[in-house]
Amino acid sequence: MPSSLILKASALALTLTLSIESPATSSEIGGTKVAVQNNTTTGAQTMSHIVEGMFNVKIIPQAPQSEAAGESIGRMLLDKQYFGALEASSTGQMLAMRTAVDGSAGYVAMEWVMGKLDGRSGSFGLQHSGTMQGGSKTLSLSVVPDSGTGELVGLSGTMEINIEGGKHSYRFDYRL
Repeated sequence: MPSSLILKASALALTLTLSIESPATSSEIGGTKVAVQNNTTTGAQTMSHIVEGMFNVKIIPQAPQSEAAGESIGRMLLDKQYFGALEASSTGQMLAMRTAVDGSAGYVAMEWVMGKLDGRSGSFGLQHSGTMQGGSKTLSLSVVPDSGTGELVGLSGTMEINIEGGKHSYRFDYRL
């Protein structure tokens, strides 16, 4: 049998297996969107939740560590308060760089979040990475793997941040 035919058959079998073993249902519980995936082989469930809310952030500039040819790395401390399904406070550190080209910059940050998520107490880490170039922006926030404590052990997910009219909001897509 030609190897390309075996590969196509294997891919089809994998697709069929995933479709059979991962039926999903979704609903809304107390304003939280929930999607449940059942693995019929193991019986395990993974729940995906989407929550939204507001947050306040205080950015505290720190002394820069170096400067070269007008470009520098800025260092800031973060102090946040989250409201909504995520009732928490956080502290963190951010490194940011602007270049000589207007509108080009980048930042990374680590944030430790402590409080309640949908009524579950604990803490977890958030990792940020953002880039701006020519008016285009990309931002990625992810839960640091295996960082959840207390009732948030096993937490994973991603967060989106929106800033409109000076107000900050979040959309947190998480699994627990």
